[in-house]
Formats: sequence, structure tokens, C-alpha cells
Amino acid sequence: MNAPVKTENAELIVPEGVYAETVLSVTHYTDRLFRFRMTRPAGFRFRSGEFAMIGLMVEGKPIYRAYSIASPSWDEELEFFSIKVPDGPLTQHLQKIKPGDKVLMRKKPTGTLVLDALTPGKRLYMFSTGTGIAPFASLIRDPETYEKFEEVILTHTCREVAELQYGFDLVDEIRNHEFLAELVGDKLKHYATVTREDYPFQGRITDLMESGKLYADLGVPPLDPAVDRGMICGSTAMLKDTKALLEKAGLTEGANNKPAEFVIERAFVG
Repeated sequence: MNAPVKTENAELIVPEGVYAETVLSVTHYTDRLFRFRMTRPAGFRFRSGEFAMIGLMVEGKPIYRAYSIASPSWDEELEFFSIKVPDGPLTQHLQKIKPGDKVLMRKKPTGTLVLDALTPGKRLYMFSTGTGIAPFASLIRDPETYEKFEEVILTHTCREVAELQYGFDLVDEIRNHEFLAELVGDKLKHYATVTREDYPFQGRITDLMESGKLYADLGVPPLDPAVDRGMICGSTAMLKDTKALLEKAGLTEGANNKPAEFVIERAFVG
């Protein structure tokens, strides 16, 4: 049975098995990117790195898309990082939300970018492009990540420098956090690159891996399946190319039911 939820404008009919949560804050980074935070349902549980189906009522019908939960599992609020698509069925509406608005969310989170899907290792690489940084925004703020790995390397590649800002904000937040700062220490390395503007670090992450520049810049040896683990989230082409490089280095793809050396999030491809 659908339950009505009162909003400022009208009574919102919420489908069964769905939460209706309140937007708390919205930050617009560029004309293509924004982040928002909303209330977290009391009974909602998820593992850092998972995604949820979130949506809005559009012309009386719910429209959902898969969104990585950018906040860590311990956070009392939920955070999401989104692209703005002018004619996107959901994002053309989602980009206009403001505090007090309601966002729908289905009750069951899922996903492959979770620590349980990786075998134990020393160094964890998180390869991301664009909004693919979202699941890693969750994981780099989760203490368990640093309990399991001695070194965590977050790579984030965008077209323009302004699109990197969310990643820098995340790292600043960690460095200044009351308990994360000490826990993380110097374990986290943030490697940001752009492909279409002048910047100290330029190029596609796969090119920087192949040339060896990534490892030289970070002061670490090339990929080694004995110690290195990887997570990949980005465009279809980036997933394919990065996966090929990890496999070439001897790493094997894993899953929730079969942990291995690296995992890919495919929910957003298509």
C-alpha cells in the first residue's frame, strides 16, 4: 500500500518499499556536477561503496537511477554526487532540488565496490573518472578501509580542473575530521588528473599507468598482484581499459561471492 507523505507543495504518494527522504543541503560545483545530502532512514543499512536506487516523482510517476552512496556507512546522513544532464529523465529534475525537497530511495542497497569483494592486500587503488569518485568518497571515509590496507590511492580523472573540486573537498574534510584525521594519517594519497586543460598532472589514468608516470609520481612500484588491490568506477571505455591493464599485471577480477584482486562497478554503464 502506498503511503502519503506531506510536502510543501502537495501530498506525495510514496510507493511501497520506498523511503521518502528530505534534502538537507545542495552544493553545485560546476554546470555539470553537484552534490547533495539528505536524511538517512533509521533502518537503512549499507556497506561503504554500495549504491542505491534514488529518484523523484515526475508527472505522477517515480523515476529511479542507480547512485553510489558517497557518504560512509557510519554517517547519520546520506550523500550523493551527481552529473547534470539537461535532458536526462532524472537528472534534469534532480539538479533543481533544494533543502526541504523530498527524494525517493528504494530500500535495498547493492554493489560490487565493497571491501568484502577483495582479498587481503597492502595497497588499495581506487580508479575513478568523473562522478565515478562517489563510491570512493564513501570508502575513503570508512575506518575499515585503513584497517585493511596500509596505503590507499585515490585517482580521479576529469576533463577540467573545476571538476576535480569534489575530490579535494573530500580529502580536506578527512584531514580536518576529529577522528578520521589521526586514523588516516598519511595512508591516503590523492592523485588528480585532467585531460583537457593545463594542470600539473595531465592525461588519462590508463595512459599514466602504461607509461609508468602514475607509479613514479606516487613513489610506488608498478602493480603487483601479491600486494596491490583495485577498484574501478567510471565510463565504459575507462572500465574496459583499466581492467585490461590490471589483468595484464596479473590481477584477477573478484565479486561479492568470490573475492579477488580487483572489482568493477558496472551498474552505471549503458
